[in-house]
Amino acid sequence: MPTPVDATAFHHEAISAVALWAGLSLILLLVLTVRVSLHRRSLKVSLGDGGHAVLNTASRTFGNAIEYVPIGLVAITLVALLGWSAGIVHALGAALFLGRVLHAIGMHSAKQPAVGRMLGMVLTYLVFIASAVLLIVGVFL
Repeated sequence: MPTPVDATAFHHEAISAVALWAGLSLILLLVLTVRVSLHRRSLKVSLGDGGHAVLNTASRTFGNAIEYVPIGLVAITLVALLGWSAGIVHALGAALFLGRVLHAIGMHSAKQPAVGRMLGMVLTYLVFIASAVLLIVGVFL
C-alpha cells in the first residue's frame, strides 16, 4: 500500500507558480468565452454560428483554447508536484499562456494562416513536449 504523501512537502514556490499561470489562463478563457457570448447576442444566434464567420472564428478561438489549456495546466501542475523548480514551472506556464494569447490573436487575423496562430501552436507544442519529458524523467529521479 502506498505511503500517504505529506502535502506540505511539495515545493511551495512551484505550486504558487502554477496558481499564477492557472489564474491568468482562466482570465484568458473568460475573455474568449465572453467574446463568443457577445457575438451570439448581437447576431441573435443561440446555437452554432448561424453562418456568421465572426461567430465561427470566436467560437473556434475559445474552443481551441479550452482544448489545450486544461491539459497543459494539468501537466505543469504535475511538473511542480514532482519537485521541479518554480523557474521551470514559470517558463512552462509563461510559454503556454503566451502561446494561447498569440494563437487567439492570430485566429482573428484576416490572412490565414497567421504568424501569431502558428507561433502560438509551436509554443503550446513545446510546452507539451517539455512537460512530457520532465514528467517522465521526474518519475525516475
